[in-house]
Amino acid sequence: MVVEQLSKPTEETKARGIGTLATEALWRRGLGPQLQEAHPGGVRELTRDHGSALGHFANIHKLLPDRQRHGTQIWQPELERVLTAHAEALGVPILRGHEIVALESDADGVTTTSRGERRLRAPYLVGCDGGRSTVRKLAGFPFPGTAALSRTIAGRVRFAGDVPASGRYDTGTFLYGGSMAGVSELAVGDEPDGPVTTRELADAIRRVTGSDVVIEEIHDDRRFGDQARQAGTYRLGRVLLAGDAAHVHSPSGGQGLNLGLMDAMNLGWKLAAVVRGDAPEALLDTYTRERHPAGEAVLRNTRAQSALLAPGPHVDALRDIVEELMDIPAANQYFSELLSAVNLRYELPYPAQGPAGRHCPDLELVDDDGNLSRLHEHTRSGRGLLLLTPETRELARFVTGRVEVVPVTNTEPLLLRPDAVVAWASGDGESLGTTLDTWFGHRTPMGRCAPSTRPTSS
Repeated sequence: MVVEQLSKPTEETKARGIGTLATEALWRRGLGPQLQEAHPGGVRELTRDHGSALGHFANIHKLLPDRQRHGTQIWQPELERVLTAHAEALGVPILRGHEIVALESDADGVTTTSRGERRLRAPYLVGCDGGRSTVRKLAGFPFPGTAALSRTIAGRVRFAGDVPASGRYDTGTFLYGGSMAGVSELAVGDEPDGPVTTRELADAIRRVTGSDVVIEEIHDDRRFGDQARQAGTYRLGRVLLAGDAAHVHSPSGGQGLNLGLMDAMNLGWKLAAVVRGDAPEALLDTYTRERHPAGEAVLRNTRAQSALLAPGPHVDALRDIVEELMDIPAANQYFSELLSAVNLRYELPYPAQGPAGRHCPDLELVDDDGNLSRLHEHTRSGRGLLLLTPETRELARFVTGRVEVVPVTNTEPLLLRPDAVVAWASGDGESLGTTLDTWFGHRTPMGRCAPSTRPTSS
């Protein structure tokens, strides 16, 4: 069940795309056509607003696209519509207009109270309620980090008269492309709240550029800082965190939606396995162990981008050097992979080799009859996959119904978890058995969990 504070979906265009790993994850759940339809228009609007369709590190737009693995340009409201339709097709109840004001967690489950005294109880609660997460605060998760170095206000505006040049200035940055205009300045004092006004933005433009402007209209406004914080753990008993509830950071590089969706992909199948009784509760401990370092990596690179975005001649000199580095193919690839996280490797609890621990790309597969397919065509069920070559088919005897076996001829033997992380590659039967036991339960049938997977309400 999804419990949503807003009474209706927001149309705020906060984020405009998802990265490589999230794109591949949604393709694996059958949402590829929707992403494919949205992407071309998203690229056109990205080029209109940023002046380039290239990726950027700290607004240095030089990152070349990966020809094999790519993200999707899709505005957040459209992505929410796609995910909402998918959830509804699966029969997931979505309760809108329910603001949680209290929660109680015990050994058997979690009870929440929404405004108006609506109470819900479920075996587990996952807080996905953003950077100011109520669930995180009520459950007592530690949330250490660093305060904002800079603050940004922006929106879609209509100017009357001349507009100063977009770029870096001595006291900040003014960006203007398409109808989008924004100002970044060093953070001083408490961050204001509420909508961005035409006067506020005009004053900020004057402080940074020295030019007076007349703004006739502003809409789709936003304000944000580059504070970086992360929950010390993503699980306290039966309460877990995902997305911005678990980590906040600068939007530089457009990594937020990608990071949050991959939290969900990592946690979702594990939580389902535990609730079904197919795996012990200890499986949930691997969630923090795997995703906390992924969050740390994003906080690290966004802090670096914040440093490169600060005003001043010393930073200008450093930016010149970084820009020159991006002309070196290997360095360009490094920055691109840093933002896409395609080289992220999870530490597995057993000896592993080759690609084990990494997210598998959308491989082209060839079966015994020479028929071609893509990996995402075999993953709609959300189960694990074991790709076996003719020489390794006898290893299927270790499966005992726990994962699906796909005969292939053109790739090494691989065991993929439901989140497409390679759990095993080209090992023997004993190592495969250990891996299957780790992620999919032991070969002897396990008892079922008593709690229902559906919450009760009162």
